[in-house]
Amino acid sequence: MIDVDLAQQLREAGLEWKPAPGDRFAIPDRDLDDDVFVLSNMTIEVYSVPEGRVIGFNGTTEWALDDVELDEALWLPREDQLRDLLGGTFRRLRRTDDGYEVDIALLGEDHTFAAATPEEAYASALLHLLAAAGL
Repeated sequence: MIDVDLAQQLREAGLEWKPAPGDRFAIPDRDLDDDVFVLSNMTIEVYSVPEGRVIGFNGTTEWALDDVELDEALWLPREDQLRDLLGGTFRRLRRTDDGYEVDIALLGEDHTFAAATPEEAYASALLHLLAAAGL
């Protein structure tokens, strides 16, 4: 799983989240940075209110959190989601002695991104694509 800092970089680069069941997210800046939440149709779900879209915490009793605005939540994309976001640019993932490398091809040029985990390598490649797209 990517960390909050890398997820924040992706959001700042223009990655948009379209919440779906199974998505993981964090709520930074509320003393919840280390907690990971998962959207579910039963306990945590996205719904619309007149003020906008919110994430509702149904039936939570551990702490007082009824809902948070969608822009307060930070998406932590899974490995498969990051790979899918690379689309047709993705060429391969390979294991190395130091971790993993992801190869992409963009505008006729090959690029390789190395990291300790597959998710981090995919995220680095996606950051490059977002920067190239000028989002």
